[in-house]
Amino acid sequence: MQHIKNNLPISSTILIPEIDDLPRHVALIMDGNGRWAHNKKLPRSFGHERGVASLKRTVKNSIDLNIRHLTVFAFSSENWRRPESEISFLMFLFKKSIKKEIDNLKKNGIRLRILGDVAALSYQLQDLILEAEYITKNNDVLSLNVAINYGGKWDILQAVRNMLDERPELAKSNKEIREEDLSPYLQISDLPEPDLFIRTGGEKRLSNFLLWQLAYTEFYFSDTLWPEFSKNDLLLALESYKKRDRRFGRMPTESNSFSETNLATSLHPKNEIHDSSEIGFFDSYETDD
Repeated sequence: MQHIKNNLPISSTILIPEIDDLPRHVALIMDGNGRWAHNKKLPRSFGHERGVASLKRTVKNSIDLNIRHLTVFAFSSENWRRPESEISFLMFLFKKSIKKEIDNLKKNGIRLRILGDVAALSYQLQDLILEAEYITKNNDVLSLNVAINYGGKWDILQAVRNMLDERPELAKSNKEIREEDLSPYLQISDLPEPDLFIRTGGEKRLSNFLLWQLAYTEFYFSDTLWPEFSKNDLLLALESYKKRDRRFGRMPTESNSFSETNLATSLHPKNEIHDSSEIGFFDSYETDD
């Protein structure tokens, strides 16, 4: 992987990153839990529980498809505006899921990281987050980054504050502040920028998610509600990504044009089908209707 001088993955606005048919890093807004529950005439809590099952399925599918980094939006800094009963249930669901899955994460090589202002969460949840991050810190099959109490504007502001705390000389009026000065203080700055952003549920907006990191990311919007997001939906997103001409400000050229090779075929040649049965991760949650 190419790096700039501060040893972080390169920024797409400084140098042109390596481009592959498959994204290394996928960012995902998991939207539609409440509408799924409403359509089924069920409480919203059922939709959120089904959403956890969909995330587990997507983690497994990401491993199967050789995606290295998955960053998901679980709870935004604006979600505190929701009813107190729903917020309480979501916090309970976070605690329950982390407790239940720590061992599975470690066993399957998945590193868990929580993004956002965790200081606003309960002490019990903070302790669970610290434990899960510590136990899985050396895992390298998949980096699973879950944003809880996260906002893209908050991320930039906290990065500026931390940068100036550590490097007060940058506040001088005649001192130039460069992108590489600020980048190390942003969340997940040690990972490559997301190649592909997916939002489910039919909405077409960023909702204050990874505003800095998505500068040159390819966007894909799915009408599928998050609890029903399947491996086929993920493959459709990857197929769309493969057809993108990622120019990063350059003129279109033949070398940038996409291949028409079917993604599913290229991923799984006839005699080299990946045996996903070997990944027992979260199998019990695959409960598609």
